[in-house]
Amino acid sequence: MMAALALRGLLPLATAGVLVGCAQAPKPLYMWESFPKQQYQTLLGSDLDTTAQIQALEAHAEKARAGNAALPPGFRLHLGMLHLAAGNAGTARTMWLAERVAFPESGPYVDTLLKRLNGSAPATSKDNPA
Repeated sequence: MMAALALRGLLPLATAGVLVGCAQAPKPLYMWESFPKQQYQTLLGSDLDTTAQIQALEAHAEKARAGNAALPPGFRLHLGMLHLAAGNAGTARTMWLAERVAFPESGPYVDTLLKRLNGSAPATSKDNPA
């Protein structure tokens, strides 16, 4: 009798344990991969080949599209900056506008970048304090 009561008490606990063990981890919101590391290296001023960085990020974007995954915030901005450094201002503009569509809160920053790209608001030390 006592054993039957003990088994009845353990059955819900065991069932809960099995269900928790079968639960899948939530899918990440964004496909980050090596993007943060690459961005950090770029910000450090590492002597990385701009063309190789662009190719790596474009491969990352293609992989995200193929896997129906979202690119992280700032990805398109960073890729646009790399394109600008490589002399592709039109592609930079396209990337920045895509970032504004994906993340509307980036709008003021994107607008600033576009103004500077158009030459109407040159970068000054006031804009970029050391």
